[in-house]
Amino acid sequence: MPFLSRIRINPLRAKSRKLLASPRAMHAAVQGGLPGLPEQARTLWRLDPDNPHRPHLFVLTTDKPDWTHLVEQAGWPGAEGEHYAIRDYAPLLQQLAPGRTFAFRLTANPVQNTTRPDKPTARQQTRIDAGGRLRGFRLGHRTATAQLDWFLTRTARWGFDVPTAPHLDETHNADNQPPRDIRITTRQRRSFDKGPTTTKEAQVVMNSVTFEGRLRITDPALLTEHLLAGIGPSKAYGCGLLTLAPLPERP
Repeated sequence: MPFLSRIRINPLRAKSRKLLASPRAMHAAVQGGLPGLPEQARTLWRLDPDNPHRPHLFVLTTDKPDWTHLVEQAGWPGAEGEHYAIRDYAPLLQQLAPGRTFAFRLTANPVQNTTRPDKPTARQQTRIDAGGRLRGFRLGHRTATAQLDWFLTRTARWGFDVPTAPHLDETHNADNQPPRDIRITTRQRRSFDKGPTTTKEAQVVMNSVTFEGRLRITDPALLTEHLLAGIGPSKAYGCGLLTLAPLPERP
């Protein structure tokens, strides 16, 4: 049974600063909230810094978690109020039906796979020069246009589409297509250590992008699969969690 959690983070605490600066450290803290072994637990998480002074951590887990350790280390353990909330995810999944619309938010790492990078690094060029069967390189999209295109060209395989933006049905973009009800709210290029070593090979570089907008369900089963399994790469580092909020049905 899946559960969606929301945890308040106090950005002024020393432990919080470490977690907010390192997706690897945050992933370890998230895994620490689950009673089972880390390799047996599937989690998705996302940090929402809408208010940088009061960021929220959202986590989707397959088992019911306990976030006491996060509150003690990175929250307000002695303060009043709800330190974290855990909700059964099944009621939302039961609302999914073809044609229904939801507001959505997704932080993802848009990438492309290619065997011929336009500007290969020294290590990439060495692999290319070696010849033989070349395994593709996974490269992040860096421009907002490419990142938005990455999203919109994949929605069918995720079980939904993005409808035309309200009140813009009569306008068109450069491709003579009506604007879609989606926007990019944050774009961030991050680089951090993958492990305790500091070699260049142990560095993770990712372009995280937060998309928000409105979606219309086309395939509830497919959407359910991606809600639970995540979207795109870098799921351990805060990418892939798609969250939905019901919208009033239009007459």
